[in-house]
Amino acid sequence: MSQSFDAVVVGAGHAGIEACAALSRLGVNTLLLATNLDTIGAMPCNPAIGGPGKSQLVKEVDALDGVMGDASDHTYLQYRMLNSSRGQAVQSLRAQSDKAAYSRWMRTYMESLPNVTLRQGVMNSLIIENNQITGLKLAFGETIKTRAVVLCAGTFLEGLIWIGHETMKASRQGEFAVTGLSDYLKSIGFVMKRLKTGTPPRIDGRTIDYTNLVKVPGDDDIEFFSNLDNRPVFEQIPCYQTRTTAQTHAVILDNLDKSPMYAGLIEAVGPRYCPSIEDKIVRFKDKDSHNLFLEPEGRSTYEIYLQGCSTSLPIDVQKEIIQSLPGLSNSVMMRPAYAVEYDYLPAIQFKHTLESKEISGFFAAGQILGTSGYEEAAAQGIMAGINAGMYVLDKSPFVLTRDTSYIGTLIDDLVTKELSEPYRIMTSRSEYRLLLRQDNADTRLTPIGRQIGLISDRRYKIFCAKQESFSLEMKRLKDVKIQPKPNVNAVLEKYQESITGPISLYELLKRPKIDYRAIEEISPQGFVSFPYGKEISVEIKYSGYINRQKRQVELVEKLECQIIPVSLNYHDIVNMSVEAREKLARIKPETIGQATRISGVSPADISVLIVYLEAMKRKV
Repeated sequence: MSQSFDAVVVGAGHAGIEACAALSRLGVNTLLLATNLDTIGAMPCNPAIGGPGKSQLVKEVDALDGVMGDASDHTYLQYRMLNSSRGQAVQSLRAQSDKAAYSRWMRTYMESLPNVTLRQGVMNSLIIENNQITGLKLAFGETIKTRAVVLCAGTFLEGLIWIGHETMKASRQGEFAVTGLSDYLKSIGFVMKRLKTGTPPRIDGRTIDYTNLVKVPGDDDIEFFSNLDNRPVFEQIPCYQTRTTAQTHAVILDNLDKSPMYAGLIEAVGPRYCPSIEDKIVRFKDKDSHNLFLEPEGRSTYEIYLQGCSTSLPIDVQKEIIQSLPGLSNSVMMRPAYAVEYDYLPAIQFKHTLESKEISGFFAAGQILGTSGYEEAAAQGIMAGINAGMYVLDKSPFVLTRDTSYIGTLIDDLVTKELSEPYRIMTSRSEYRLLLRQDNADTRLTPIGRQIGLISDRRYKIFCAKQESFSLEMKRLKDVKIQPKPNVNAVLEKYQESITGPISLYELLKRPKIDYRAIEEISPQGFVSFPYGKEISVEIKYSGYINRQKRQVELVEKLECQIIPVSLNYHDIVNMSVEAREKLARIKPETIGQATRISGVSPADISVLIVYLEAMKRKV
């Protein structure tokens, strides 16, 4: 039995969904192959979307007409803006999601897509001719003809779950691992390595005493992830905060030998920025307590996610830990925590398009490339899907750079740096974070998405209307001048400001203590409410810093434009360090700019490389 599709997406997690949806929008006939169609868009770990750095990715995926933001907006339990007291560059939206509703919404959405066929099945191997994908083989002997494959296998490859010293083959609790595919990928030349992640226990919310716990409600003024219209407004459900105690720490330290990580049974490296609770206690001995959060998993379940308490200790020890926490002394554990080891493909084997450097038409995205988090997976998925579509349609690749997006930063880090632990995006990863705020993602990315045929008419109409209103308001702020009248200064006094002469609203908004609410209060009669006040305020207040970063971008672009020939033999460059030659030869950067970001390649090595390339040009 053989079927034919232009592209096949293997895996229906957050990466696979975005890849498949992007291919659909580009008009590419696509098969979505899932190990289990009932777990499309599953949230096996934290039922939440967003957070520092991650919300910027979600906004950017949405700006490219992606799915994650829309799904989050339709299934949220609460929305909160994190770091709201800090600068706009690091403010981050976070949604607590209804886990089951999110997955159902995603399943319905995927079934509604044109050009997409859903199929339950497991990939065994690729069919390759002349280093190009021509198809793939499934378990039970089926073959699929295709020009492009996007592998989004998550933690499924040779997955191994650990609880204490007990282990079983599984990708996530209750789901089987995919065995054999790793060995096949190795046999065709790929390097595979091992990583670890984990998840906390789940608690029966009816057995928790919330009386003395800190309540964490959602924001009164909700901001959404998606720029699409008609966002639903739901009653928000609060989270709660508890803390570890001296008893908690004692239980963990007394049982470290039962942890598979500390016993040396797990050799894979886990995520640095999401450590297990036992790792926190050992690494931060000076802290006598750690925050933990009780987060609801849905509107139709009592199940509570104990955020911050990831562990692989035995179940009896987990129960002791939980019952040592304030409010949880009589609680009942519904699902135990566990760690999972899995195989992944180091991303330096892939281009910035997320296509294999060796096999044309083979793309990968998500945790299989060494990242952690739903948002990182979605960002890679949409880019792999777009580029698989460009490949099938014989069009130019679509690459986002570091100065245009967090997506570009994420992918550039993955394919140019040899990572030893699961990669997590953070605002500190970007040198251009003032340019790459979550509030201007659509301004940055929607126009270029429209150019390649990715953006729907509905989204583009909404985008154009927003841009027009933004321009009109910017003009009004510059044109309207206010006088130092008593009623005006009465308003300004609330912001510890005053004026002594005429001033434009634009110049007034530049002042640090003045926000857009003040502008609304003192605007002359006839002012119509403007919904993007926060965004326009940021553009005005930080205009000097923004222009400075734009000049930095212009300087860096010169290096990004200097192409390195694919055939360059780095071992011929005798004046370059041995480490630099080895790393450049292995990673094969496409430009000088990319070469500068490879660890172990010094500025002196870059200077030698530039001189060598100039000498090559003169010989030609």
